[in-house]
Amino acid sequence: MLLDAATLDLAPRASEVIAQLDGDPRFKLELPAAQVEIVLPPLHRPADAAAQLAAARRDLLAAAGDELRLAAAGLHPFAADQGPLNRGPRYDRTAAEFGEVARRQLVFALQIHVAVRGADRALAVYNALRSYLPDLAALAAHAPFHAGRDTGMASWRPVVSQMLPRQGVPPRLRSWDDYAHALHWVEDPGRWWWELRPHPVHGTLELRVPDAQATVADAAAIVAVAQALAVRLAERHDVGEPLRVHDTWRIEENAWSAGRHGVEGELRDLDTGEPAPARARLHALLDELEPVAERLGSAGELQDARRLVERNGAMALREASGGDPEAATRWLMERFTV
Repeated sequence: MLLDAATLDLAPRASEVIAQLDGDPRFKLELPAAQVEIVLPPLHRPADAAAQLAAARRDLLAAAGDELRLAAAGLHPFAADQGPLNRGPRYDRTAAEFGEVARRQLVFALQIHVAVRGADRALAVYNALRSYLPDLAALAAHAPFHAGRDTGMASWRPVVSQMLPRQGVPPRLRSWDDYAHALHWVEDPGRWWWELRPHPVHGTLELRVPDAQATVADAAAIVAVAQALAVRLAERHDVGEPLRVHDTWRIEENAWSAGRHGVEGELRDLDTGEPAPARARLHALLDELEPVAERLGSAGELQDARRLVERNGAMALREASGGDPEAATRWLMERFTV
């Protein structure tokens, strides 16, 4: 998010900053005029993604100049709850269709693409990965403030996002024909705004559930979990293990708890309905993923994820700011290149 250096409020000047970057493909406009999207090339290791993200953040900060600052979180802590949008055919269409709801989408996410070879394999991983979206949301929750108040949530971003259709936990896909049929309803796959979606252009599964993270290290930790989880599910599929596909409403129950309480709440076993502390569930998941992360070269980042299990971004932001949204914004700004 772009900030005014004097006030720390959102600064709707993304197009100006992009113009300073001479067509650098790492930087793209998004719907809000105060947002610049950082796009990285395909990479194998979270450590490589961290290095490239850190460099991109530094370059973006340099291009922003003296009048602007940058920060990252799921939401700006005190900006007004709606703001100006970027112009262009795609954004103009969204603004015309959704009006004020579009202007309220001042939301910032960490979007992770994972390549999964094989059509049947990718479909199995997609359907199974849906069940873990609340776990990832709890770990990555980083948006407790909105419009100048503490919402009491670990992440308010889903509340804002779900004003739009096709948000939250995605539907089960029984086949790729099922997906193709769905595209007759919404022909542009980019307008499938679910927290997980197949990306036909890149040939990936795109995770959209994590909030944007204040620091590069926290972003890399979440990327490591997402990558190892997708690999683990693919490996289980490869040995013939049936991957569970749970009802959307059950996953949504956990998603609500993840947004409300983050790592401090409870998540239910999706088979039995039994609740367990989110921290215990997350540590058990990380235990399962440790051997995978070792093979992928991301064991260090997975250990960083254990730190987030104990104190995620929402908790750190509340503690550091003392509940003051302006102090929270300054804290985020100071960590943008960390």
